[in-house]
Amino acid sequence: MKMAWQPQEEGLRQILLLLKESQSPDTATQIAVQHKLEELNKYPDFNNYLIFVLTKVTTEDEPTRSLSGLILKNNVKTNYSRIRPEVLNFVKEACLTDVGDPSPLIRATVGIIITTIASKGELTTWPELLPALCSMLDSQDYNVCEGAFGALQKICEDSTELLDSDALNRPLNILIPKFIQFFGHSSSKIRSHAVACVNPFIIKRTQSLMLHIDSFIEGLFSLANDNEPEVRKNVCKALVMLLEVRIDRLIPHLHNIIEYMLTRTRDGDDSVALEACEFWLSLADQQICREVLSPHLATLVPILVNGMKYSEIDIILLKGDIEEDEMIPDKEEDIRPRFHRSKTHTIKQHPPDNGGGSDHTDDDDDCLDDDSSQSDWNLRKCSAAALDVLANIFRDDLLPVLVPILKETLFHQEWDVKESGILALGAIAEGCMSGMIPHLSELIPYLISCLSDKKALVRAITCWTLSRYAHWVVSQPHDNYLKPLMTELLKCVLDPNKRVQEAACSAFATLEEEACTELVPYLGYILETLVFAFSKYQHKNLLILYDAVGTLADSVGHHLNKPDYINLLMPPLIEKWNILKDEDKDLFPLLECLSSVATALQSGFLPYCEPVYKRCVSLVEQTLNQHIANTQNPNEFDAPDKDFMIVSLDLLSGLAEGLNGHIEKLVSNSNMMQLLYQCMQDPMPEVRQSSFALLGDLTKACFQHVHPCISDFLPILGQNLNPELISVCNNATWAIGEISIKLEGEEMRPYIPLVLNQLMVIINKTNAPKTLLENTAITIGRLGYVCPHEVAPMLQQFVRQWCTSLRNIRDNEEKDSAFRGMCQMIAVNPGGIVQDFIFFCDAVASWAAPKEDLKEMFSKILHGFKNQVGDENWKRFVDQFPAQLQERMSAMYNV
Repeated sequence: MKMAWQPQEEGLRQILLLLKESQSPDTATQIAVQHKLEELNKYPDFNNYLIFVLTKVTTEDEPTRSLSGLILKNNVKTNYSRIRPEVLNFVKEACLTDVGDPSPLIRATVGIIITTIASKGELTTWPELLPALCSMLDSQDYNVCEGAFGALQKICEDSTELLDSDALNRPLNILIPKFIQFFGHSSSKIRSHAVACVNPFIIKRTQSLMLHIDSFIEGLFSLANDNEPEVRKNVCKALVMLLEVRIDRLIPHLHNIIEYMLTRTRDGDDSVALEACEFWLSLADQQICREVLSPHLATLVPILVNGMKYSEIDIILLKGDIEEDEMIPDKEEDIRPRFHRSKTHTIKQHPPDNGGGSDHTDDDDDCLDDDSSQSDWNLRKCSAAALDVLANIFRDDLLPVLVPILKETLFHQEWDVKESGILALGAIAEGCMSGMIPHLSELIPYLISCLSDKKALVRAITCWTLSRYAHWVVSQPHDNYLKPLMTELLKCVLDPNKRVQEAACSAFATLEEEACTELVPYLGYILETLVFAFSKYQHKNLLILYDAVGTLADSVGHHLNKPDYINLLMPPLIEKWNILKDEDKDLFPLLECLSSVATALQSGFLPYCEPVYKRCVSLVEQTLNQHIANTQNPNEFDAPDKDFMIVSLDLLSGLAEGLNGHIEKLVSNSNMMQLLYQCMQDPMPEVRQSSFALLGDLTKACFQHVHPCISDFLPILGQNLNPELISVCNNATWAIGEISIKLEGEEMRPYIPLVLNQLMVIINKTNAPKTLLENTAITIGRLGYVCPHEVAPMLQQFVRQWCTSLRNIRDNEEKDSAFRGMCQMIAVNPGGIVQDFIFFCDAVASWAAPKEDLKEMFSKILHGFKNQVGDENWKRFVDQFPAQLQERMSAMYNV
């Protein structure tokens, strides 16, 4: 068919002129061009001109023609539904005619337009496209074959699902075997396209590929040592994905594949090495990892450590040669958005688990994070992550290979080699901790000395590595390591290099979490340093500093409540608070920090509480009003950023918890309770989560203000007992428990049916998180305490889970009130516990030192049970107990 449409000379001249102007560096010209383009879009055949320039005006230079195509692509993307059918057909025909243009740039641009149309109109409305491209693959003209492949590659990446559906008659049955044939093509570009066309179908386990899986794998092996990096990269990518989905097919060849990947992880081309390095991360997820990798560790570990060295390009991007940059303001685009973690009520006194984990630097890939602004995944980070996971699999068996490498790298003359050794030492900390312990008494002082290395990048990574060993440092006598570490880390907090400041602040926050109250003797010195940093830091590091101050407050608690400390710490925080506007997102980390500080300072926060309280209430109110305006008139008003409300609710919780009764006056002079009622019904779970936490804290601090609202609040709490939203459910459960012990039994009685059935579903749920089970058990116990006659009849349905949930928590007030409730319920319904009495005995034995009257209650129940069954039966019953439990019951309760 002849192309009927022809451009008019004048129109063509104008468009060419416009395309030339749009390449001008002058901003004003660019803006003018933008306006003209928008005007021209009103003409129906504007897109005809654009495709004509791209494919037919060969007298123009390639950049101008390509630009014409990119403008067309954007038009298709944004205005697809408004393009007339005859224009679209003209564009489609021109694309298929010219996908084999002699110029690689023009071919690629045509390919982009084809795939944009395909993804918009879905391939279903352009049935001739795939057959046409498929037949072009067999063309003797290289340009036609390569152009068709380029377009097909993009279609395979963009429309993976659709290509594998009945809607198109399953074209993959023809395409996949055809792509595999081209693995042997003489052109490396075509070989690379061919593999890249098949790769998107691996993870989806597409059936047409699975039918040809053996010839696909054979084809990959034939390309393993291709001279073209792009081909090797695609082969590595394919093997990594096959490891995840069809390891069964790789197992016979696994030894050779590992050998191959060892070579590729050292590939001269970094992008190939990175793809190959991903293989070790994937292999680590497989059961057989340990068995198949053991023989290769001695080769792999040195390759990974070598891959952790900064490349020259990394150093340029990181400005690694600039040692002092603290005076250079941060670029706004370098500052990552921070996400607030809403408050969750947990039972505070768990026996410490010695995992010693921490969640400071958004964690461990950030370790490796040389810099968040340049946080692209690269070979260095991938190698470090691989060493980290291997350390967790091989544990101390990794050390015979690694220790000699560490000895060589850690003390190397060249800074970049030494730096990679320090990174490696940090990467293995979690997995190889027990095997590293004998070396730490030498290594830690060496690392502490590296904190004053003359290279900033060495100081920065050393901060991170030391934080990974903080758990051990804190367990040793302070004078040995903790004091020198703290002194040097705090110097790094004030380093003239911003990257070192950031690393030191994050590391110090981890140290704070590990050391907790052990830091109390050094508080003055720590605060002086952190406060000095407020005057020194640029924007980005200020946000990390808030985190370090908040973590300090969480870690030392009320020990911070001393006039000297308060006078040091509060002025700079309040100064920042006064400078920040209500819509500034920097309020998030500052409010989080103040929330921890208010909880720790308790009455010490009183002089500052009124303006802080008022502003939080105002932020909540503003956000709610914006939400209402947006719901009613979405076109006029933007949706608010609810993080402002969530963080404010959490800070109000911190105030209520810290100030306790002192918050009463502030609440009575505000519309807090009405606002809370609205927040509790917000559609966003995080808002409800934080509002239930605040309700629980206000119930404890000033119940007189909560009391009048109970009939509104309790039904909402009951509706939120949905274990699918764990944190919301957890906080709602806790708030119900707090309210129940403040209300008299008579008043609580009507609400029991609203909540009890849901709580029993939660406590019997398999795989529910520990904190949710503990909070639920405590709340059920408290309900049983105030309304035993309503709750006791259900005893048999929850008593076993109740006992197992609460046996693991330490003695505390919450546990006390819950067990009193259990005793009341047993008094009302003793039969409900008969079958699970052994669990009750075990739970009672978990108390270290119950209050005298509670101990008396336990004793009464135990002896009552013993008397009822008789000595003979009781002895048989006690014989089932583990020895430890028998001893404990006999010693404490004489049974």
